[in-house]
Amino acid sequence: MLLQHERELVVAYGKKLIEAGLTQGTGGNVSVLNRELGLFALSPSGMDYFAIAPEQVAVLALDGRVVDAPCKPSTELELHRALYNQKPEVGGVVHAHSPYATALSCMRRELPPLHYLVALAGRRVLCAPYATFGTPELAEAVTSVMGDCRAALMANHGMIAAAETLAAAFKIAEEIEFCARLYCTVLSTGAQPVLLPDEEMERHFALFRTYGQPAGGRGST
Repeated sequence: MLLQHERELVVAYGKKLIEAGLTQGTGGNVSVLNRELGLFALSPSGMDYFAIAPEQVAVLALDGRVVDAPCKPSTELELHRALYNQKPEVGGVVHAHSPYATALSCMRRELPPLHYLVALAGRRVLCAPYATFGTPELAEAVTSVMGDCRAALMANHGMIAAAETLAAAFKIAEEIEFCARLYCTVLSTGAQPVLLPDEEMERHFALFRTYGQPAGGRGST
């Protein structure tokens, strides 16, 4: 099966989206890129994540051609394709309708540096202008605000994370949702958070680039 490993990852992380509370129903989508082949595996549109089999995951080319898609691919294929084409370091993308990040997006607010974990994505997480889901306009809006950041909010829609691997993108999505929950909690008190300075966020942004175990390394038990 073409891109079997990548398709299996899409299935596994689609389930994790639900299990982690990052989306509900059939919302959101995930993809994995095989840059050597110029192909990416993308979750199918409108399917229960726990009912998706690897062979039902779509395989597309970076130019948008459908290579193997027994089921209709996610409507956000242009968004995933744009991120892979414009960010050569990216190998995995997670789009989620997580509650607190989505709440911020509905206020058209960015996620400021209220906690050092924001630096997993960047110095701050900007909110892309609104555009209809599944359109090239949405893809352009998101890529225009991301820069060297690894996440963005999507106005009145949700959030997206893009990183070197799907596992890394999923981790970023989880932590950005955590930070969005913190921010919403602070705002609910009527207060404003004390933000970390730019130089501190720069320091953490650099540290997180090499955080954790190297590829093939073993963590502690």
